[in-house]
Amino acid sequence: MTYYLGIDAGGTHTRARISDSEGRTLGAGEGGPANSRIGLALAIEAIEDASSAAVLSAGLGRGDVGRIRAGIGISGLNRKGVLKGLREHPFPYDSLAIASDAAIACLGAHLGQDGGIVIVGTGSVGFARVGDETVVVGGYGFPISDEGSGADLGLRAIRRSLWARDGRIAHTPMTQEIIDGFSGLAGEIVAWMDKANATDYAKFAPLVMDHANRGDPVAEPIVQEAALRIDRLIRVLLDRGAPTCCLMGGLAPRLHDWLAAGVRERLRAPMGDALQGAIQLAQLRGLPPGRAE
Repeated sequence: MTYYLGIDAGGTHTRARISDSEGRTLGAGEGGPANSRIGLALAIEAIEDASSAAVLSAGLGRGDVGRIRAGIGISGLNRKGVLKGLREHPFPYDSLAIASDAAIACLGAHLGQDGGIVIVGTGSVGFARVGDETVVVGGYGFPISDEGSGADLGLRAIRRSLWARDGRIAHTPMTQEIIDGFSGLAGEIVAWMDKANATDYAKFAPLVMDHANRGDPVAEPIVQEAALRIDRLIRVLLDRGAPTCCLMGGLAPRLHDWLAAGVRERLRAPMGDALQGAIQLAQLRGLPPGRAE
C-alpha cells in the first residue's frame, strides 16, 4: 500500500498528516518552527519530529516508511540553498515533492483549481494560480517584507513601546505591558532583539490584537495598518485574475474583521487546508530523496 505524508513547515510550528490511497487520515504529528531563516538543520529537525510523530500516530512500522510519498511545503523556500539542502537530505521516503508553504496552502484551499490565498501568520504572502500562471506577492522575509504579519505586529508594538518609555508618545496599557515584560529595562529589550527571530516577534501578536480589540490607542492603529497591508495583497491577487481568494494562517481569524468590507465580501472559506495541499503535492509529483529536481 502507498501512503501519503503532507508536511506544512511553518514559522511557528510544523504539522504533518498521513493518509492512505483512499484519502483517509491515518495519523498526525507536530514539531517546532521550520522557517528556513532559523537554519536548515533546525528546519529539517522540526520536519522529522512532526513526520515521526505522524508515523507513530498512524501505527506504521519501519517497513511502511519506505512506501510513503511525501510532500513538503516550507516557508522561506526562496532562500539560497534551502531547496538544494532539502533535496539532498536522506529522508526515508519513496518520493519527495517540495514547494513553498503558500503553494500547498493554495492547492488545499482550492483543491487544485484556480484561486488565490493570502497567508497571515508569523509571516505573510499572497499566492495565486491563474491558468498556467503563478502569482506571488510579498513573502520575501521578515523584516524587509511580511507586512501585516504576526512578526510585523510584534515589531511595531515593541518599537512604539520603546517610544513610550522614552516619553515620545504616551504610555498605553499595551506599551506598559510590553515594557513590564522586560522588567522596564531597555537593555533587556536590546539583548532580546540581538537573538530574536520572526517567530519571537510574532509571539507578541496576540497581545497586540487583544489590546486593539479593547481600543488601545497605540495597538489599534498598528492593527489597522496591518489590515490595510493584507487588503492590498488580496486586491492584487484578484486584479491579477484570481477568481476568488481565501485568507489563511494563524492570524487570519483575528484579522478578518479588520479588513475592508469590500475585501471581506470577496473572500471565501478554503475547501481544504495546507496539509491537504501537501498531500496533493505528494500525489502529483516527487523524486526519490537525494536527487535534484
